[in-house]
Amino acid sequence: MSFNILIVDDSSVTRAVLKKTILMTEFPVNTIAQATNGFEALELMKSQSIDIVLTDLNMPEMNGIEMFEHMKEDPHTADIPLVVISTEASASRINELKSQGMRGYVHKPFTAENVRDILSSILGMSTV
Repeated sequence: MSFNILIVDDSSVTRAVLKKTILMTEFPVNTIAQATNGFEALELMKSQSIDIVLTDLNMPEMNGIEMFEHMKEDPHTADIPLVVISTEASASRINELKSQGMRGYVHKPFTAENVRDILSSILGMSTV
């Protein structure tokens, strides 16, 4: 089984690095879609099947928290696991997001192992 992953970050460099990192882990991937903000991500989720969303928090137009709130309200996206990948390391913020249903958190800068482990844990695959 391979998975459809959505990367949401306003930095094209971060999106490219994260995509390359995912591919390096040899995690079973079907497609890796990309969006520059929460609004674009929500639009993309209407037209593509997405298994997991990896998002930054701080983005223009619609940030990661606003996107997550919209995802939870829509029956088509409510069950898609969300992982935050951010430089924000506030324990209270992370705990707040977890209490709202965030499935995982990875601190930037991330390693291939961090990314592989969180994807494997959430999507139920054993680590490579």
